[in-house]
Amino acid sequence: MLTPIQRDRLDVVLVSPRNPLNIGAVARAMANFGFEHLSVVGAYEPHWREARSAVGAPELLAGAREYATVAEAVANCTFVLGTGTLTYRKPDQPVIPLPALAPVVERELTRGGRAAILFGSEKRGLSRDDLSYCHALIEIPTDPRQPSMNLGQAAAVCLYEIASGSSRAAAEAAPTHAAVDSGTLDRLAKLIEQAMTAAHYSPASMREANRHDLRVLLRRLNLAPLDSRRVFGLFRRILHRLTENKRT
Repeated sequence: MLTPIQRDRLDVVLVSPRNPLNIGAVARAMANFGFEHLSVVGAYEPHWREARSAVGAPELLAGAREYATVAEAVANCTFVLGTGTLTYRKPDQPVIPLPALAPVVERELTRGGRAAILFGSEKRGLSRDDLSYCHALIEIPTDPRQPSMNLGQAAAVCLYEIASGSSRAAAEAAPTHAAVDSGTLDRLAKLIEQAMTAAHYSPASMREANRHDLRVLLRRLNLAPLDSRRVFGLFRRILHRLTENKRT
């Protein structure tokens, strides 16, 4: 089982949820398995904190944090997992089967990182842009005739797996270096984008696609803090030289 300290470093993030009852059901599932940190991004209904379905978890629901963007919600997280059906999507990130989820999350928590699981809107799931903030995706095995799950059920399945399926072997295999949080990676991506723009790397019409690819790439690299500082220094120098040359 995960320790209380480890469970305290896992966030559940609901992106654009539409039904307050589903938000309440997620809060109840979190309470069932000992998780306390719920974040909501752009809820469709303004009165979601009053959901009656949060049986046994009204304080958790009342204390949930509200954010305007996914970037803000996961800024302090070092490992972000996305959920959703892969039936009509080719993922850019590694895909973790549900039975393999617990060791992966435990490895991150053991090295002192903070993890988040993103759940998308009941109607459309997570968008491509939402997923660009994810290090990996979770695949929940379902019947092909009904690949999507209710929001509360999906959260309960994932949280049960994490809470009960951790292993000592995963902890022993944890990486030795600390992780870089999502907010730092976003600042680095912005700096690299500024350098690319100054160098006329691609037309303006490609900037949004480049922005997406940068977010995904930086999360794949699994940078150590020292490496991230070196990359920051490198691109600051490149950007300085490029802008200096323009002035002269």
